[in-house]
Amino acid sequence: MTLQEKVAIITGGADGIGKATALRFAKGGAKVVVADVNETAGEEVVNEIESIGGQALFKRTDVAKFEEVEALVQATVDTYGTVDVMFNNAGIGVNTPFLEHSVEDYEKVVAVNQHGVFYGMQAAAKKMKELGVQGVIINNASVFGFTGTLGVTGYQAAKGAVVMLTKHGALELAPYGIRVVGVGPGGVDTNIVQGYRDAGLLEYMERQQLRRKLIKPEEVANVVAFLASDEGNVMNGTVVMADDGFSVFKSDIRP
Repeated sequence: MTLQEKVAIITGGADGIGKATALRFAKGGAKVVVADVNETAGEEVVNEIESIGGQALFKRTDVAKFEEVEALVQATVDTYGTVDVMFNNAGIGVNTPFLEHSVEDYEKVVAVNQHGVFYGMQAAAKKMKELGVQGVIINNASVFGFTGTLGVTGYQAAKGAVVMLTKHGALELAPYGIRVVGVGPGGVDTNIVQGYRDAGLLEYMERQQLRRKLIKPEEVANVVAFLASDEGNVMNGTVVMADDGFSVFKSDIRP
């Protein structure tokens, strides 16, 4: 897949799907900007990319703050001259029953998972338009943007919004040659998901996969790489499920 010489920004790039995607892009020849609030882990990803001969930059970014996302995009252009791919991947989750879900937690999750995606889309699109780049914006929508489960109120609300931001963004940005697509991972073996083990959510996710095992971050990264590549050029305004059948209707629910 053609990623050679593309410049890609990956938010939440210090761990999980973001880290796997940063490495996948670098191996494909892209120049990668890793954005995250975790400076130590982010710099480690950059070092790993450079150790395999790739080019990478770390930029500490809180995606819940538009000015930081805007600065991220500008830093990318200042360093590499352009931006071809924006992967809005950063996300957080809170597993709490609906009636116990605090307003503070709800607002925090929505600020990162929903507002952060909008900020990334707009900042990247403005710069792409300014530079005349027919780039691609990819949003991490999650299977929970389509199917319900218990205990993740804010997360599901935000991811549902990301689905519609993806569709709307594709409509608005098509005149500039900019594609907007989404990826919908199921249960992925990340540190966040592993943290749900005590609540029983990890086992639920494993059961929901048709082949009864968590997805590897690298497997999702391969899908993102395709969407970002020239070979994925026909994909626009849709969310591609990378969920091993998680979204297929099933009658069992988590107790």
